[in-house]
Amino acid sequence: MPIPTLTVIDHPLVQHKLTLLRRRETPTARFHEVMREVSQLMGYELTRDLPLESRPVETPLACFDAPLLTGKKLCLVSILRAGQGLLDGMRTLLPSARIGHIGLYRDQETLTPVEYFFKVPEDIEERLVILVDPMLATGHTATAAVHRLKDAGAASIKLAVLVAAPEGLRNFYDAHPDVPVYAAAVDDRLDANGYILPGLGDAGDRLYGTR
Repeated sequence: MPIPTLTVIDHPLVQHKLTLLRRRETPTARFHEVMREVSQLMGYELTRDLPLESRPVETPLACFDAPLLTGKKLCLVSILRAGQGLLDGMRTLLPSARIGHIGLYRDQETLTPVEYFFKVPEDIEERLVILVDPMLATGHTATAAVHRLKDAGAASIKLAVLVAAPEGLRNFYDAHPDVPVYAAAVDDRLDANGYILPGLGDAGDRLYGTR
């Protein structure tokens, strides 16, 4: 059985910007901007272990062997709709990555995910997949998304979230102990409605100004 891996990205810039996202008074435009900035910073940690190979390079002054990325290509997959906020920043950092989308919403009574859209690259089995969603609350949505990715052939997956709840981490790792999770913070708990406390509210609503 794989040992679950959790990486909390505690870089000061990430933590500062996460606080800006948490603030109730942060307006929609600023919320979107800061989420994009945070996702770029998180992207550096998510891609820290990408393999490199040396290739000959000619500078204006000399020739030498320089490091370039090698190995598996990347695919960024967003869980709609809030995942788009993280996708925007990571796509800036990784412009050549292929893009996938999974449409899932949480039933407000059962807190279980309902799928309405799924589209990923046909060669996803050849790619490292970075799945993005701002919140890991109950963990059911991320769990369902990873199931769908594995069914489509994905063999190498990482999950990136802004804020996770302990309950969500337990549920997710019960189903997918082989998928590492990267988070900017692990908060205290869930409330009776399945929202993370202290959290940052409904990320989708705050991102798109729908509430």
